[in-house]
Amino acid sequence: MLRFLTAGESHGPALVVVVEGLPAGLEVAVEPIAAELGRRRLGYGRGPRMRFEQDELTLVGGVRHGRTLGSPLAIEIANSEWTRDPDKWQKEMSPRVEDGPTAKPLTEPRPGHADLAGMQKYGFGDARDVLERASARETAARVAAGAVAKALLAELGVAIVSHVLQIGAARSKSADRPGPDDLDRVDASEVRCFDAAAEQAMIDEIKAAAKDGDSLGGLVEVLAYGVPVGLGSHVHWDRKLDAALAQALMSIQAVKGVEVGDGFEGAGRRGSVAHDPILWDAAAGTYRRPTSLAGGIEGGMSTGEVLVARAAMKPLATLNRPTLATVDVVTKQESVSFKERTDVTAVPALGVVAETMVALVLADEALRKFGSDSVAELRRNHAGYVASLRDP
Repeated sequence: MLRFLTAGESHGPALVVVVEGLPAGLEVAVEPIAAELGRRRLGYGRGPRMRFEQDELTLVGGVRHGRTLGSPLAIEIANSEWTRDPDKWQKEMSPRVEDGPTAKPLTEPRPGHADLAGMQKYGFGDARDVLERASARETAARVAAGAVAKALLAELGVAIVSHVLQIGAARSKSADRPGPDDLDRVDASEVRCFDAAAEQAMIDEIKAAAKDGDSLGGLVEVLAYGVPVGLGSHVHWDRKLDAALAQALMSIQAVKGVEVGDGFEGAGRRGSVAHDPILWDAAAGTYRRPTSLAGGIEGGMSTGEVLVARAAMKPLATLNRPTLATVDVVTKQESVSFKERTDVTAVPALGVVAETMVALVLADEALRKFGSDSVAELRRNHAGYVASLRDP
């Protein structure tokens, strides 16, 4: 069973992720992980932090001479702001008692953020005690873990790609989807949109919102190719693959909606046109579904077709021109939410993080299905299972 745990705060010294359950013999290096983190910083509408945050990586444990040992893998991502602005952050986020308390605590929680509920839950009087961990900066650690999960899935022929379908009111009308070989083309788009006709409209939306000091949400689609039949299970609620994907995608900061296949749109169809027909491919000796209405999952199990999942992100709660009404938790006086450096939109980055979460879920399920102690054994188990599904 694959699991991961992240630690660290947005402006602290570093983020750390520990990945447990990886088989021995998986090739792991800094460069491919750094490349994935670089993809996370892509996208028109990102803030200035993306330009100087370099995500310096250190493989702390679990790897020797470029291969996993079967022990927990630990990755540290240094925070360049910690050293770039030491007079502020090394005191503001210091773990030492003698460096506190903060002279000017943040007492005006932002609507739509974790600030107020977190302050109430944990008894904090300073919103920074909440927002530093609630920040989407934490997803850098997830992406590092996801890069390793993608490498594991690649051993089984599974490839994952995402693209942006909507930013603000601008939405792609194209039915074309990128394949595994189209990832560079998607990343080359300023908004990570596969539809060139919709790209400029999305950029225009971002420019208009930036001029007003406002923010935008949007919709991304994640596609997983080469997923074998039978990941997940129908026998228990917590073993269903679509349920695991929904939880993983919904856990991403600012995501408020998830669907698999044509989930929401399919709810308005009649049953006669809402399901994927099953066909027999005699040449391949296997079953096929010509459509992807179910998103490659039926009864909580993968069908062997392309897996399709979408995640909807709300507009970011932090605005460059704060206008949202709030209350000072000390004085109880009405105010407006404070300004913390922010993006106009992070939807392009959401696609990369969503790829990560899908990869981690699929890697976990693949290890559950083909469980082994080494990558070589994993490949053998997978090959034997796939061969058993083919009729002569």
